[in-house]
Amino acid sequence: MTRASRIIVLTFPAVAALLASAAQAVDADALRLVLCCGEENDLYRVLQQNRVPCLRVDTSEQAVAAAVRGGAVMVLADGYPERTTDLPQGVLDAAAGKKLRLYVEYPTSLAGLKLDKPRRARYERVVAADDSFGPALPRLRILAINGLHFVPIEGAKGRLVAAKVAGFDSAVYSLPPATSPILLEHPRGDMLVATTKLSHFLTGRYAPQDAWRAVWAGVLRWLMPERKPPLLLWTPTVRPAYGRDDALPADAELAALRRGAGWFRTSKLLMHPARKDEVARSLGRGPGPLAGAGLVPTPPPGAPIGDGSMGILEGPLSHIQHDGSQLQSVSIRGDCNGESAMAMALAGQVLGDRELGAIACNLLDFYLLKSDARKRERADPAHGAYGLVAWGITTPAWYCANYGDDNARMMMGTLATAAATGRAHWNEAMTLCLLANLRTTGQLGFRSDRLDIGPLGRGWLPFFRRRIVSYSPHMEAYLWACFLWAYDKTGDKLFLDRAKTAIAMTMNTYTDGWRWMNGLAQEKARMVLPLAWLVRVEDTPQHRAWLRQALDGLIALQQPCGAIREELGLPGRGAMPPPRSNEDYGKHEASIIQQTGDPVCDLLYTSNFALLGLHEAAAAGEKRAREAEDKLAEFLVRIQVRSEAHPSLDGGWFRAFDFDRWEHWASNADAGWGAWAIESGWTQGWIVSVLAMRQMKTSLWDLTARLDIKPLHARLRPVMIPPEVIASLVPKPVSHAAVGKKLTLTHAYDNRYPAGGETALVDGLLGTEDFHDGLWQGYYGRDLDAVIDLGEARAISSVSSRYLQTTSVGIYLPVEVEYAVSPDGKEFTVAARVKNTVSEKEAGPLIEAFAATLQGVRGRYLRVRARSIGKIPGHHRARGLPAWLFVDEILVDPAPARTGKSKAQ
Repeated sequence: MTRASRIIVLTFPAVAALLASAAQAVDADALRLVLCCGEENDLYRVLQQNRVPCLRVDTSEQAVAAAVRGGAVMVLADGYPERTTDLPQGVLDAAAGKKLRLYVEYPTSLAGLKLDKPRRARYERVVAADDSFGPALPRLRILAINGLHFVPIEGAKGRLVAAKVAGFDSAVYSLPPATSPILLEHPRGDMLVATTKLSHFLTGRYAPQDAWRAVWAGVLRWLMPERKPPLLLWTPTVRPAYGRDDALPADAELAALRRGAGWFRTSKLLMHPARKDEVARSLGRGPGPLAGAGLVPTPPPGAPIGDGSMGILEGPLSHIQHDGSQLQSVSIRGDCNGESAMAMALAGQVLGDRELGAIACNLLDFYLLKSDARKRERADPAHGAYGLVAWGITTPAWYCANYGDDNARMMMGTLATAAATGRAHWNEAMTLCLLANLRTTGQLGFRSDRLDIGPLGRGWLPFFRRRIVSYSPHMEAYLWACFLWAYDKTGDKLFLDRAKTAIAMTMNTYTDGWRWMNGLAQEKARMVLPLAWLVRVEDTPQHRAWLRQALDGLIALQQPCGAIREELGLPGRGAMPPPRSNEDYGKHEASIIQQTGDPVCDLLYTSNFALLGLHEAAAAGEKRAREAEDKLAEFLVRIQVRSEAHPSLDGGWFRAFDFDRWEHWASNADAGWGAWAIESGWTQGWIVSVLAMRQMKTSLWDLTARLDIKPLHARLRPVMIPPEVIASLVPKPVSHAAVGKKLTLTHAYDNRYPAGGETALVDGLLGTEDFHDGLWQGYYGRDLDAVIDLGEARAISSVSSRYLQTTSVGIYLPVEVEYAVSPDGKEFTVAARVKNTVSEKEAGPLIEAFAATLQGVRGRYLRVRARSIGKIPGHHRARGLPAWLFVDEILVDPAPARTGKSKAQ
């Protein structure tokens, strides 16, 4: 017989008589708070653990009958989320007769309220809609109810509401017009109604804990206003392994390594044949709520574990269900497989676990030698994608992509696994991948974020010849590290030159000129590794200074507890910034903080790579890096996930951690990879690997030092990048009288487009129509005002300067260019003015030389003033924003054969 049917069968008078004698034996204090729920209910268990007097019964009739007059009854939602809670009118009438205060969860119906059918929330979080809970839970404070199902109530005003809001722990854009009450007072005045199951807070992993303590204090205060509400304490089912100040066992770091390595098994992410059909359904259009979502439930603890021969899934994403479990992404990615293999191989060596080493080898054999990741176009020597490794193999959208950063981390993982296991049969694939990435990297050492199979069908040479600039350490830095490693093993200076050029340009713009992805902290963390390896190949004062500058920037973010605090970069420079509105929440990848100062660290994008960078910098002789690494390692040991209830999470590291609350909490705005995601590669892979290398007393650089790819490189390099291609890239500068002369700028150029820096306008190098080619110097909303010292007074017969117009990106020719000369650099005489004759509506790209022929002009100093258009014109979609002025060269008496011709021409 179900509880619902018992409620119907037993009449209220019968229940009252049944309980009359029993109630006399119960502590009278307990009868002031009676709960109708099962013994397993979270709230009931917490009240018991905190020794709060209460009585538990099975039905609402029993609860009302047992409660003392003026007492409180809580009818909790045992059927959640499948079944709502029935509350007969007779029970409500009896409660009113005894002047009871009621708390009811997830009701089927209630007189005086218009309830609809339950629905599942998608992006909504819970928000305090007023200040009724006091200062512990102020208005607009955000709470998480995972897997939220609620009963919509029309026209009601709630104390807690469900709403799609942006913010870390407060709704920064206030509440949207549409909200749904989650906790409200019934119009009759003696009943609190929760439209969901608030008492599911332990099982459902509701967060943050301090907010939920305030909620229960407020509810109990309302139910029993004559009493001081108890401060309820509980142990979350998923929590950090140690407190902030707990004394750590002597072997805590080794134990964290063991649990972290064990997670690769207990997470059930290693693909097993038994999951093949389920994974296929998640990618297709078959029946079931997850069909086509690319997500599957976490298997139970007893489910079989794969051996690596079918790869490893990406990880549990930040989709927490009502039972506290998380959905897993079925994506099989190159980076995650390579990094997971590395972690298991290194941990296996430290722990003496040969099976972990075998799984690691199986993972790489599967992805690199058996799967489609290196087949089709990538196996065709005539195709531009030859040698690259697919981002992922699960769907065409993943398969077509080639990220340099993902390839770099996959290569580092593979090389580390090869070194740990003594296997060399992946070396050819890695040598090909190094060369394939090198030949799709532009002349300045930048590759851009992503190259897909389609554009590469036209060949690799256009990408190799590009002079693009991309100040994005997240996307570029680890490929530079791989190039430095390859140079050390092969002596191929092309690897070194391209990495050094890009590193120098990037450090010249540190950090205001950088693009940032989810935050600036991750860019700072990413930059340390290539700089640590640069001093390994060339330990110069400049390279050492760059490394220390990067360490200073990163360590400045480290907190006393060891955490690396997240921070945002300059506005407008972020690819995945915090939500810009409530509506923007959950739509795309995003930061896990809302603003700089939120006390959160990011273990997916920052802390994991900070640990690696600090480790390698320490191995390069930087003492401060070692100290910071030790602090960060201890912090990571403390916040490693511990969970008896969810063994698939135990030993992992979630993406986010609030180091003030000491809890896994942050904004969950990111579409998928939110606060509670664990990435098998990025996060788990690198933390476990560095902890293992710390036990081994080695670094990634030293671990892989003996790998020999030189014979493979000697055979493959001429095929992948023929010598004649290299020869064709030697710059052919224009000869003119100002080349190499001293140039002074009144207005600084924008660091995003520095070209060659202070000497760029007198280096003889002419740009192409591609504004990304690295030869154009950009001025954002500013005029060009430059003075060239020709070294001595001389006759000047012609002057010109070259400008670019590409209106689609806001680059416009100047309105006018003025040339003036001076004998002393103080008093100038205007020699010529050249007005623009090209329409601002001419889209371009086009290059225009503003040239003037002079007669009888003599001087030592030449001043060039190019007046910008100022604002983007009104017909443009970006009207009113500052316009760009791009200039590549100021020419004085150029050689006639080269005048005005760009290298493209």
